[in-house]
Amino acid sequence: MKEWLLVLKAADAAARWHVHHRRKGPAEEPYINHLLEVAMLVAEATGGSDTNLVIAALLHDAIEDSEVPRELISRTFGEDVASIVAEVTDDKSLPKADRKRKQIEGAAGKSTRAKLLKLADKTSNLRAIGVSPPADWSVKRRIEYVEWARKVAAGLRGVSPKLEQQFDEAAHAAERSFTPAL
Repeated sequence: MKEWLLVLKAADAAARWHVHHRRKGPAEEPYINHLLEVAMLVAEATGGSDTNLVIAALLHDAIEDSEVPRELISRTFGEDVASIVAEVTDDKSLPKADRKRKQIEGAAGKSTRAKLLKLADKTSNLRAIGVSPPADWSVKRRIEYVEWARKVAAGLRGVSPKLEQQFDEAAHAAERSFTPAL
């Protein structure tokens, strides 16, 4: 039971660290909604058996988006959580194209837990693109994002058939959002 108190502490930290962040779509959802969705996806994929992974899911964008020091995550939530978060964090000092390429190239070499987290993150992002894409994203950019996400996901497969199915459904829904019905 104690570990679930830490999950709630992580949810509180995520909400505080991302308090001013919103999703980029016209709905401008609070960013915590994304973090909670990713945490729920990994909790479902593991049957709730890996609380540290759920905590890492809540915190997965803290270093990258809020410049939360890795050491703070380690001190507060443990080295295991900090290492998962660090494994899924992009190096923001690199150009965006390089970061995207590195995600594709590095996906297959990630730990099983990082693969689950990345796949849940991509699933959540695709769901958002399907229902509330960023207003400044052209159809071409949305198509490119779905194609890129599929390339990343190809290296993440083999960890959870249910989560992989959810990813595929989210990718199809995102495509349907910009493809005219014939």
